Amino acid sequence: MLEKAEKQRRAGSGQQRAAGYMPGFGNDFETESLPGALPQGQNSPQKCNYGLYAEQLSGSPFTAPRGTNERSWLYRIRPSVRHTGRFRRVDYPHWKTAPHVGEHSLALGQLRWSPLPAPSEALDFLQGIRTMTTAGDALTQAGMAAHAYAFNADMVDDYFFNADGELLIVPETGAIQVFTELGRMDVEPSEICLIPRGMMFKVTRLGEEKVWRGYICENYGAKFTLPDRGPIGANCLANPRDFKTPVAAYEDKETPCRVQVKWCGSFHMVEIGHSPLDVVAWHGNYAPYKYDLKTFSPVGAILFDHPDPSIFTVLTAPSGEEGTANVDFVIFPPHWLVAEHTFRPPWYHRNIMSEFMGLIYGRYDAKEEGFVPGGMSLHNMMLAHGPDFSGFEKASNGELKPVKLDNTMAFMFETRFPQQLTTFAAELDTLQDDYMDCWSGLERKFDGTPGIK
Repeated sequence: MLEKAEKQRRAGSGQQRAAGYMPGFGNDFETESLPGALPQGQNSPQKCNYGLYAEQLSGSPFTAPRGTNERSWLYRIRPSVRHTGRFRRVDYPHWKTAPHVGEHSLALGQLRWSPLPAPSEALDFLQGIRTMTTAGDALTQAGMAAHAYAFNADMVDDYFFNADGELLIVPETGAIQVFTELGRMDVEPSEICLIPRGMMFKVTRLGEEKVWRGYICENYGAKFTLPDRGPIGANCLANPRDFKTPVAAYEDKETPCRVQVKWCGSFHMVEIGHSPLDVVAWHGNYAPYKYDLKTFSPVGAILFDHPDPSIFTVLTAPSGEEGTANVDFVIFPPHWLVAEHTFRPPWYHRNIMSEFMGLIYGRYDAKEEGFVPGGMSLHNMMLAHGPDFSGFEKASNGELKPVKLDNTMAFMFETRFPQQLTTFAAELDTLQDDYMDCWSGLERKFDGTPGIK
């Protein structure tokens, strides 16, 4: 019986973990799947328990200031050098990396897309990624890319890590399990998860759907962190305790597997004879996490006017220039509208930042029609945008009583860089050619006489 169990374990049935998550943002965590696997009092003992190997994964230079210094110590079945070998080039033609300018003829403008269609063939998470925009330069670790994904198959024996940036995943349809070196995360629509730069993972499907679909922000720059609250003070917005980091989990699988890596915009693959998700214990602060967007606590005006949308920032990736983000991740969640004698939806504006938006569920209050869950829009730097005609008329003439904007969740990837459109996005069948018509009813109301018209 023991011999049979050992054979099953070595064939791939051995997946070990404790249940649950550890709360907190940026904490120094420690966790183990087997008792005594985590050394105490030192990082690198001469011999680790269970015959494990000690290895450090650094997310910052060794000499980074303490507040931004990130590293985790991993205790694993094999060192990572055994998870690599002689790579060969592979191609993911729809995944683009900045700097990239699509070879298309689409002119500059405000753009909007309906959702990606469901794939007509079996695609896993990596194969289902489609780059919509790129910004900045991954080689100088500045900027980002906005991707959409749609897939219908699991990554079973395929594993991946991204050396170009961290991945912020925003599911829209279909829950997913993200199994990283440091543990598993089950992520549902209205939740997000972040995979640090260089961390191995695979994605599998949860539940029953026809397609698993969502969005990804690939952040080339400084890692996402919580924004400073300033005068808001210590509470509200995204509270640190609501971020969840997985406990240690490992996959003991001795079968043919493939490791793929994205490095400077190119893709490479190596075949190995085991799973690379073999970390039995770990401690440190360089770790994946997930966050439930429904726990975001909005703040806003309670008399007249309303603040800038920056008050809805969940995560920000600094650029080095104070107050100017490399990327902001902003959401528009349910909240009460109570402002007196005020136009309540987002105002018309032009912005030095470039905005890529998506809708997870519900309806966005500045757009009455056309912007649907799974859809996307792009308002590049200094291009005017704002409520459509129907939204303007409704907000301008409605009774200003307290109203709850409910059952909605939109988001925005906002960056200081212009977002370059990929050829895929420019030629996508779901591009809405009539998007500009949503403002066509905004006609001249000025008649030269005083008073409100």
